[in-house]
Amino acid sequence: MCTSKTRAEIEPLRIRLKNSHPFISENGGAIFVPKGYFSPEPQADREDDHYLTVEFGTPYRQLREVLRRMESVLPGKLRGFGDWTPGEVAGLCNLSLADAKLAMKREYDEPFVVEGEIPFDALQEMASHAQLQVTRGGRFCHLMGNNDKGKAVQLIRDMYQNQSGPPRTVALGDSLNDLPMLEVVDYPVLVKKHDGSHDPAVKLDNLIITRSSGPSGWCEALLKLLPSLGV
Repeated sequence: MCTSKTRAEIEPLRIRLKNSHPFISENGGAIFVPKGYFSPEPQADREDDHYLTVEFGTPYRQLREVLRRMESVLPGKLRGFGDWTPGEVAGLCNLSLADAKLAMKREYDEPFVVEGEIPFDALQEMASHAQLQVTRGGRFCHLMGNNDKGKAVQLIRDMYQNQSGPPRTVALGDSLNDLPMLEVVDYPVLVKKHDGSHDPAVKLDNLIITRSSGPSGWCEALLKLLPSLGV
């Protein structure tokens, strides 16, 4: 899994899916590799009882400090996860209260909303003064460090290659924050959004575009690709 979700959100999903593989959290903020998964094991920035963790992202505390400075320049125009209660996050994201609390356990990425007409380039410029960046996801803008899904996917791909040879890679996404990931795989898939549109900012020569949206589009693309992958 490579997602904007937090580690706290991903771990219950892995259990439900019986998925024991490495995963990428918070828009490429970090890769979590289960201990013993690769041989030799990759170099990690930190480890605990369960994972070797490779970190790309900026600590959440620093992101919040920068967002607060941005909010002071644009009073009333920016609000992030750190400004909301769990109940507000649940309502905005259509989550249960328990799941909202997991979504708020952020480590490398601050989602926020913009009120009014503020050019995206202006947000990017403000973030760049603090050596950060802003990208757009499906529902929120995201303030983050010098990380993206593509850098993390490239390193995961290298880990698999070192263990068992070059893998063939597929990535599926629907938003601008997925573009770096789509750029580094063999089969990039742009999934239709629930409103029937495809993100116009995502452009690649070899892009596969689904007719269906959401999970149905994801399934549609994989069912077409699996025969060509020999699965």
